[in-house]
Amino acid sequence: MVNRLADALSPYLRAHADNPVDWYPWGEAAFRAARERDVPVLVSIGYATCHWCHVMARESFSDPTIAAILNDRFVAIKVDREEHPDVDQSYLAAASAFTRELGWPLNVFTTADGRAFYAGTYFPPRPVHGIPAFSEVLAAVDEAWRERRGELDETAAALAEALSAASGTPTGGDLPDRAALDRAVSILAGAEDRLHGGFGRAPKFPVAPVLEFLVAAGDSGRELAARTLKLMGASPLRDPVEGGFFRYATRADWSEPHYERMLTDNALLLGVAAELGRDEHPSTFVRPLADGIIHFLTERMQLASGGFASAQDSESTIDGERSEGGYYRRDAAERAELEPPALDEKVLTGWNGLAIEALARAGFVFDDPRAVDAARRAADFLLEHHVRADGMLVRASLGGVASNAASTLEDTGMLASGLVELAVATGEPAYAIAARTLIDRAAQADGDGMPFTAPGGGDPVLVARGLAMPADPAEGAAPSGITACAEAAWRLSVLGAGNRYLELAERAMRSVAGIAVERPIAFGGALALMARMAAPLVQLVTVVPDGGGADDELVEATRRHAASVSIVVTERQADEFAAAGFDLFEGRTATDASATAYRCRSFVCALPVHNKPDLEALVDR
Repeated sequence: MVNRLADALSPYLRAHADNPVDWYPWGEAAFRAARERDVPVLVSIGYATCHWCHVMARESFSDPTIAAILNDRFVAIKVDREEHPDVDQSYLAAASAFTRELGWPLNVFTTADGRAFYAGTYFPPRPVHGIPAFSEVLAAVDEAWRERRGELDETAAALAEALSAASGTPTGGDLPDRAALDRAVSILAGAEDRLHGGFGRAPKFPVAPVLEFLVAAGDSGRELAARTLKLMGASPLRDPVEGGFFRYATRADWSEPHYERMLTDNALLLGVAAELGRDEHPSTFVRPLADGIIHFLTERMQLASGGFASAQDSESTIDGERSEGGYYRRDAAERAELEPPALDEKVLTGWNGLAIEALARAGFVFDDPRAVDAARRAADFLLEHHVRADGMLVRASLGGVASNAASTLEDTGMLASGLVELAVATGEPAYAIAARTLIDRAAQADGDGMPFTAPGGGDPVLVARGLAMPADPAEGAAPSGITACAEAAWRLSVLGAGNRYLELAERAMRSVAGIAVERPIAFGGALALMARMAAPLVQLVTVVPDGGGADDELVEATRRHAASVSIVVTERQADEFAAAGFDLFEGRTATDASATAYRCRSFVCALPVHNKPDLEALVDR
């Protein structure tokens, strides 16, 4: 048996390399083998820090008897959902026709052309609570394939047709006004767990994009976001030793968490804390919570290369046995004697963009050079190693080796948005220029269609079979690729890159506006951007002399100023921004050889001021 996973880029696939199953990685070779052998395909999807993926691997995929059935009667494909999110999205949509309990591991049975005819998630080694044993599932699928092939083909064809018909452009609408955004806040407030924080019943997720919307939505939303973040930060969902948040909890009081720690959740929650930290007198919990996440990201998740690992595992080996959460239930002194849970050191472009954005924002607001430096190191790594010579993005890399997986719209949008935020935090226009280039490559000129599409056209195996789906606009743990691109475009427009970018952002948000207001729990990132777009456009540029002489109080006030954008630049940087086509910086100088603040509304600026009291006076006008 050929071991096709031993040299895989994905740590998740490498963890399955020693299984007795004859695994294939995602690609044409597997489907070609299925056609030649005339057998069905098992597409098994998971990720490295997925607890139930580990369980099923030990119980079933390591079982020689199960492996013999799979090898004899199926072609088995192992997919890392983080490396191939388009594949995961397509098969999740298909699986929804067979089970309401969507999650991972996701096990989808397909024809040799990749069309699903049955799916489920975790299957136990023995029947339990009405769930059939995996061996029973395999036997039933094999029997149906041999004896009722026509029925399976009809199911697969009908499902593929239904998914294609349902994957058109989302129902759009006008951008929401203040009243509509307030209704969305009210819907979320009605779902709040006032005792423990969060929304709905168990299991409970931090839904960071929703908190981002609440922060942007005004006083009532901001209070709800602060209350929620405070309760989560004091709960078992947060690691009190290393500062990071776990992925979700199985109980309403946030106890019994699933202990994997994701880059996405922690980056986005840090961004929420940073926005709350802009308040003149932020609640005392905000800065320590932010510091804890910064510590976790920089000390645990950032690799020597500068990139960030995608996740840290929930399991570790303690006293010779695998333990779910055992490491995290110990204090600092006890942990020092243990090997930490493994990192999934796969560097994902989009997820790293989220970390860059959050660290840059937190570093700027809290004047934390450590956070800004971490963001800069990651950005420099990605720009050097994840942007190919032809401008195409790399989806993932491990140890400097690039994956052949197609990059997605979220990679473009999240990286671009992170680069704009880093340009604001450092005053360096090169990052904004790189972001603009990324958005230009993804932007579509057709004013009637979706304004952004992934450069390169998506996963080629799905495209060849007609199974590729448009970028999903819905959001759960992270903003969608559509929202991320729109966010970057809007931020570029705020810096003066041109109305074209504002129009792109508005088109993208109109495509989801109707459904987002009615279902805010699933469109937090989009609503956050819509709230920012609905607010008055306020821009604050503080220019300090190249040779020094900055007013520390004025600079500090700029960092905390509630505006669409607040930025501190040197005279040289202001000139470079202007020369690069960012009109907000045109003519911005440090007058009288001292720090000078320009507060503008939609690019119309008040007279410059040189101290904090005069800046504060402008706010009251």
